This record gives sequence, structure tokens and C-alpha cells, in this order.
Amino acid sequence: MISETSPAQSSPTGGPPASAADTPSEPSSSELGASSLAGTHRVDRLVELSARLLGASSARMTLLPDVRTVMAGLGKSAHRALMKWPEDDALCAVVVNAGGPLVVPDAASDDRVNALPAVVSGEVGSYLGAPLLADSQVIGALCVIDGEPREWRPEDLTLLEQLAETLTAELRVAALTNSQHDDRLVWQLAVDAAGVGAWDWDLRNGDLRWDDRLMDLFGTDAGSFGGTIEAFQEMVHPEDRERVGQLLSEAIATCGLFATDYRIVQPGGEVRWVTSRGNVLVGEDGKAARLVGAAFDSTAAQDGEARVTRILESMPAAFYHLDTDWRFTFVNAEAERLLGAVTTRLVDEVVWELFPETVGSEFERQYRHAITSGEHQQFEAYYPAPLDSWYEVRAWPSPDGLSVYFLDITERRRTEAELAHSAERSRLLAEVTAALTDTLDTEKGVGALAKLLVPSVADWCIVTVADGPDPLSSHDWRRDLRDLGWWHHDPAERDTLAAYAAVRIPALRDSSFQARALRSRATLLAHDARNAVVAGMEPGPAVDRYRELDPEQALFVPMIRRGRVTGLLTLGRSAERGPFTTQSVEMLNDLAGRAALALDNARAYGAQRDMAEALQRSLLTAPPRSELVEVAVRYSPAAEAAQVGGDWYDAFVRPSGDLVVVIGDVVGHDVEAAGAMGQVRGLLRGIAVTHPGTPGEVLGSVDLAMEALQVETTATVVAAAFDQTGEPGSPLKVTWSNAGHPPVLVVLPQPDGSYRVEVLSAEAPDLLLGLDADFPRDDHTTTLPVGALLLLYTDGLVERRGQDLDDGVDELCGVLLEEASRAPDLGALLDSLLERMLPPQSEDDVALVAVRVRG
Repeated sequence: MISETSPAQSSPTGGPPASAADTPSEPSSSELGASSLAGTHRVDRLVELSARLLGASSARMTLLPDVRTVMAGLGKSAHRALMKWPEDDALCAVVVNAGGPLVVPDAASDDRVNALPAVVSGEVGSYLGAPLLADSQVIGALCVIDGEPREWRPEDLTLLEQLAETLTAELRVAALTNSQHDDRLVWQLAVDAAGVGAWDWDLRNGDLRWDDRLMDLFGTDAGSFGGTIEAFQEMVHPEDRERVGQLLSEAIATCGLFATDYRIVQPGGEVRWVTSRGNVLVGEDGKAARLVGAAFDSTAAQDGEARVTRILESMPAAFYHLDTDWRFTFVNAEAERLLGAVTTRLVDEVVWELFPETVGSEFERQYRHAITSGEHQQFEAYYPAPLDSWYEVRAWPSPDGLSVYFLDITERRRTEAELAHSAERSRLLAEVTAALTDTLDTEKGVGALAKLLVPSVADWCIVTVADGPDPLSSHDWRRDLRDLGWWHHDPAERDTLAAYAAVRIPALRDSSFQARALRSRATLLAHDARNAVVAGMEPGPAVDRYRELDPEQALFVPMIRRGRVTGLLTLGRSAERGPFTTQSVEMLNDLAGRAALALDNARAYGAQRDMAEALQRSLLTAPPRSELVEVAVRYSPAAEAAQVGGDWYDAFVRPSGDLVVVIGDVVGHDVEAAGAMGQVRGLLRGIAVTHPGTPGEVLGSVDLAMEALQVETTATVVAAAFDQTGEPGSPLKVTWSNAGHPPVLVVLPQPDGSYRVEVLSAEAPDLLLGLDADFPRDDHTTTLPVGALLLLYTDGLVERRGQDLDDGVDELCGVLLEEASRAPDLGALLDSLLERMLPPQSEDDVALVAVRVRG
């Protein structure tokens, strides 16, 4: 920052003698607002310090009323200038007019300032300002500016206000020593106001002479002062005495300059600061003859320095300064506390030697870049033990070295890591749940776990399932284990892992980690897994392949459901990956539990489905052969076990020679429905064979039988009887009755070789079986020409969620028309209908019966 030279700094070397003067009166608030108050070195430093401590690109101090002194502290506008600056065209005017602080995170969107030229031009992106107050009046503003928007924290504003208070105090001190007069008047004012006194020490006879101002400064007089260097040293503060004496000796030995600040103790016990400058004069013999100089009371200035130090010491953030040799020159209390695990003595030590882990780290890279580029740096970095902490660091270069402000953000990083782990855990759990539920083949979903867990929680993984009720109950428990899936993050190692999985189960001993995890139903962690796991395997290919995988740690997680082990997860990590964490083990236990639940449910559903389907298929007999008609049947179970059991078909020949075909659907979908279906099917078949009546009369008799036998169910049914008394190749009469079932479809050949589909019995069907035993059943009759096809089906073929039944029948008619002209036989036609009409995961079972009149 370019600074004007203050009058107090413009004296010749050694300074001329001057008389003592009283301290000027305290300046008023109006006097503090003049441009003559700008230019002190300490004011410059405070403005610059504001930018550095707050990490801003620049800082400014603006004084009122007539001429504004703009003092920029850092960045592109690092200069000080005197200029006329209208209040209504300045950011500082907002602070001055408000009489309080101004916090602007985003200047472009803030209506208070977004019309100002500095904001419009893009120079100001964010702004933080605090008023300068003297006698409760605003005399100016101290602000920091960034070119980009940023969020200002409450502690940032508190720090700026503290700096503003210190700056106001410094302006008062500056007002005592500066003026707007010419050089002669400036010098006189400095002598009178600052009390500059002169001294002359004859090095040959030891006489030390002080003028009156110096006598007053030290609180003595000519009668009391001994006139010797020893008398002077007696007045110097004991803690500074040795240092001052050493500096005097060095100046005399080198015939050079003497310059220092030190404390004195006046006779009344008051301690004052004195700034002294001197020059050694050489005699004719070339040796030091006299030491002459000047001194003045610098207590106020030292108090200003002390205020800055107190601000730095009271900061909740850590701060230290490194000189150009990378030595600590200042360390505040918070920095000493945070760095105390390394040493309690920091000042004068080299940072690279005191903190060797910084060498080659992000700390060194950023620090050196700040010095070479002249730009402030902000970064986050970790320092290992004994600190073992994460820090947010801001570093500002200056001609004197590097200022560093830092915060311990270990807890924040820990919280962020926990949140990231929680998010990763949720993602994995969601993916695993989807993998286990989005497929009909649950074992396939469980086997896919390996790919989901690698590389998120391990370098490789093997998923094993246990088929028996207790995988360790039999003598050869290994027979009950199967490896369903495996995966390695390194493509080059996947063949090795596959080869290991193929041979490892037979090689496992009873003492293996796998056996112990299954037996104890507890997760086991193997350290030094290269050797520990091998000890539980028989020598051979399994051991060889496992050593090639070279795991540092191995984890064995049993999959348990209702106290029963359903499988095992085996995971490995290399030394580079690091050990399993407590959080990852907890998550794997959760995942294993979900996989075990999916396997257990799938096996229960599978058992129920197999039983229902077996029962149902046992009742679905093959169709009879006939010279007059071709008959084909199909049954497709539902995707879910609970949906199996309600649908059936039947086809048989009565003693009269009529062919009877039946399609039915018992209400309900489970093993109980399959049993009820068997009862209704048996009743209908028996009555139809022994009762010579029409289909409607047969269904009525079934209603009566269900009521008498207390068959507590209902069912939809279509029963159709084909009159086979005619000759082959002739039309066939068919009579049917519909008890609440979807309509019968018929495909009729046309003279041009095409086909037409009709819906028979489009009117409302009769009641379901089992609702009213006295309900009269209707019969319907039609004649089918040669080549005609009659189709009976259950509602699972045409009914969908969100789709009307009539729409499903219309869709079936279209598909049936297409397939009738190209299917080679009835069986192929029914297969095509099932393939085209059913979704991948059908919610209902489906039965089909097709009858075609032979030509």
C-alpha cells in the first residue's frame, strides 16, 4: 500500500534538539475527519489487516466530511488517494447515512447498492462496512470488499467493528502528530506536540546531556539526573535494560545507528514507552567520539500496537505470522492452543522444522504459492498426529512474510463424512432392495449383491447361499452351500476370484472362518487375512487362488432370518484400501439381513406356489381326442405364489358322445382356492357326465350340490357341449351357458380365406356359481362351420390394473384374428396368445381352451 510520509517520520538522522511541550488536547470529531489525518503507518496497517483477516480482495477507510481519504488495503486497488467523492455515489455513504454496519453478501442483487457505479461495473461483488464513530458521531467508514458474492459470518462483522474502534483510536493519535501546514510548521508541531527531546553522550569522558524535554519525558530534572549512562540505564525498565545496553554497544562498536523502542519507569512508578534514535559521530582518530540523538514518548503509538495485538489475541480463530525466512514472529493464543500438541514454543522457530509433515504437503504448496504469486490462498488440509486435525486455512503474503489465519474444522469434516456415509448407506440399501425385489428370481437378485458392494465397501465379494435347514447340522455341511455370485473391482483379478469361488467350498475346514461365522451366527473379521483365512482351508488350488487375491482383511457376514442362516457374505480388502470401518460393518449386517429376508420369503413363496401349482396341474387333465374337432388347452401360473390356484379348464366326452369343455375361475388365489377349485371341478365333471341335461341345467345342478355340500366358495364358469352326432367335415352345433365368466369368442372363416372374430353372448352373463342355488340358468346355441374356432379363457388373459375388461377383450380379439391366420395348429395359437397378451410379471394365473371344427 502506498503511504504518505508522516511528519514525525521526516526528521534527519539522529534528530535535532527540541524543547519539551505539553501533550495537545484530544482532537474533536470534526478534526478527525480531515485528510491530514491520513497517512500514518499504523492506520495503513490496520486497513490492510482488515482485508487480510477477513480474506477480502481489498479494504478501504473513508473519512468525512469534505474530502474523503480512501485507504485501500489489499488487492487491485491497493493504493491511497485523496478525492472528492459525493456521498450519494459511494458505498460508504450507505454506512454513513445508516449510522451502522452494512452487510451485503451479493451487491448485484441488493437494492441498497446495486445502482452504484462500482457495483454496476462489477468491481464490487460483496461488501462489509462498519462506521467510524467519534463522540457518537460518524466520521467515516471502514469496509472490506470482494469482487465475488460471499456470505459474511457474524464473527466477520464483529471483527470489522473491533478494527474500526481501533482505527478510530489510531486516528486520534495520528491527529496529535499530523497537520496540513508546511514542513517548518509540521516540524515545530511535532516537536511541541510529541515532546521530542535531544541527548548527547560524550563517549570519551562519559558525560550524558539531556535537554529539558527529555528531562520531562523521563520525569526528572537537572538536579536529580546524574548525567551518566548508568543513570539513564537505571530509569530503563528492568526487562528492557539488557537489550538497550546491547544495542548501544553495537552502535558504538560499528560507529553506526542506534534505534529502538523501550520502556522507562518514572520516579512515581508510571511506565512509559520511548522511541529513541541516535547516530555515532567519529572523532579525528577515526574512533567513536559522541552518540547524539532524539527521543519522544511513544506510549500512545505502542498502545495502538497493543490494541492490534489484543484484537489478534482475542480472535476466536487462530492466527500467526511467518517472516521471509519462514520463522514464526507472532502466534495468538488460539493458535498456541491448537498447535500446542507439537510444542508450546513457536516464536522464532522455522515452520518446516517444527512441523515436518507440512513439507511436501498442501500447506507448503499453498504457502509458497502465496509468496511467489502475491495472492492470498484459501484451502483445507489435514495434518497428521500429533495434531490429527483438519484445518481451513487462509494465507496472505506481504513484504514482511506470510500471515496465516486458520480454523480447526475436524468436527465439521467428521460430520460431513458421516453425512456422506449415511447417503452412501441409503444409496446402497436402496440398490440392494431394488435388486432383491425387481426380479422374479430372488436367488439371482441375491447373487447380484456382489456387484453392488464392490467397490463401495470392499475390493471383492462372494455371495453364498445355504440350502439346508441348518448348514452345519449335517456331517458334510459343505453340500448345503452354493456360491451364487462374486465380483472383483479389478477386471484383471476377476478370473482369479471366479477360480477361487469354484473350488473354495470343498476346501473349507470345520475351523474355517466361514464355518465359524455360520455356526456362531456372528460377523467375523480376519486381520492378516493372507494367513489367517488360509489356515482354515485344505492345501490345494483354493489356497493358491486365495493367496493370489492377497487380502489384508476379510469379513464374513452371515445372512440370518428368523434364527436360520440362509447364506454368507465374504468380503476382502487390500492393504491399500485400508481396514473395514465400524460403519461399513454395521451396514453390511443390515444388507445381509435384507438379503436373508428376501431369500427366506422367496423360498416360502416358492414352496406355496409349487404346492398350489402341483395341486392345480394334477386336476388339469389332457383333452380327449375327436375326429370332429381339434382341442387344445393351456395353463399359465401367476408370477407370485399367492396368485396361483383359482383357474381351471376341463374337457371330456359324455356317454351320449357329446364333447363338453369347461373353463372356470374360483374366487381367491392361494392353496385354499386351489382346493376349492378341485371341489367345484369335481362336482361339475361328475354331474355333467351323469346328467343328460344342457350346460345350463348342469350348472344349476352344481349350484344345488354346492349348497347341499356347503362348498363355501364362488366361481365363474362357462360350460359348452358340442354335438358330435354329425359326419366329419360338417358344421357342428354347440350349446353353452355362462355363469359370470368373460364372454366366449369364436373365429369364423370367410369365403375369401380371411377370418372374422365374434363375441358370443354379449348380453349380461348369469350369476356366479355358489351365490343362489335357485337361480335359473340360460343356454345359448350356435352352429360352427368347418374351420371355425371357439375360445374359452379366464380373466387373467384380459384383465389388467387400470384397464377395463371390455378393452382387454377387444385387444384379445385383435390378437386372435392375427394369430388365427398364421398359427400352424391350436397349440401354437394358444402359446402366441399367452406370449402377446401376458405381461412379464403376470398377476393372475390363466387357463385356455380352444376347439376348432375339423375340415
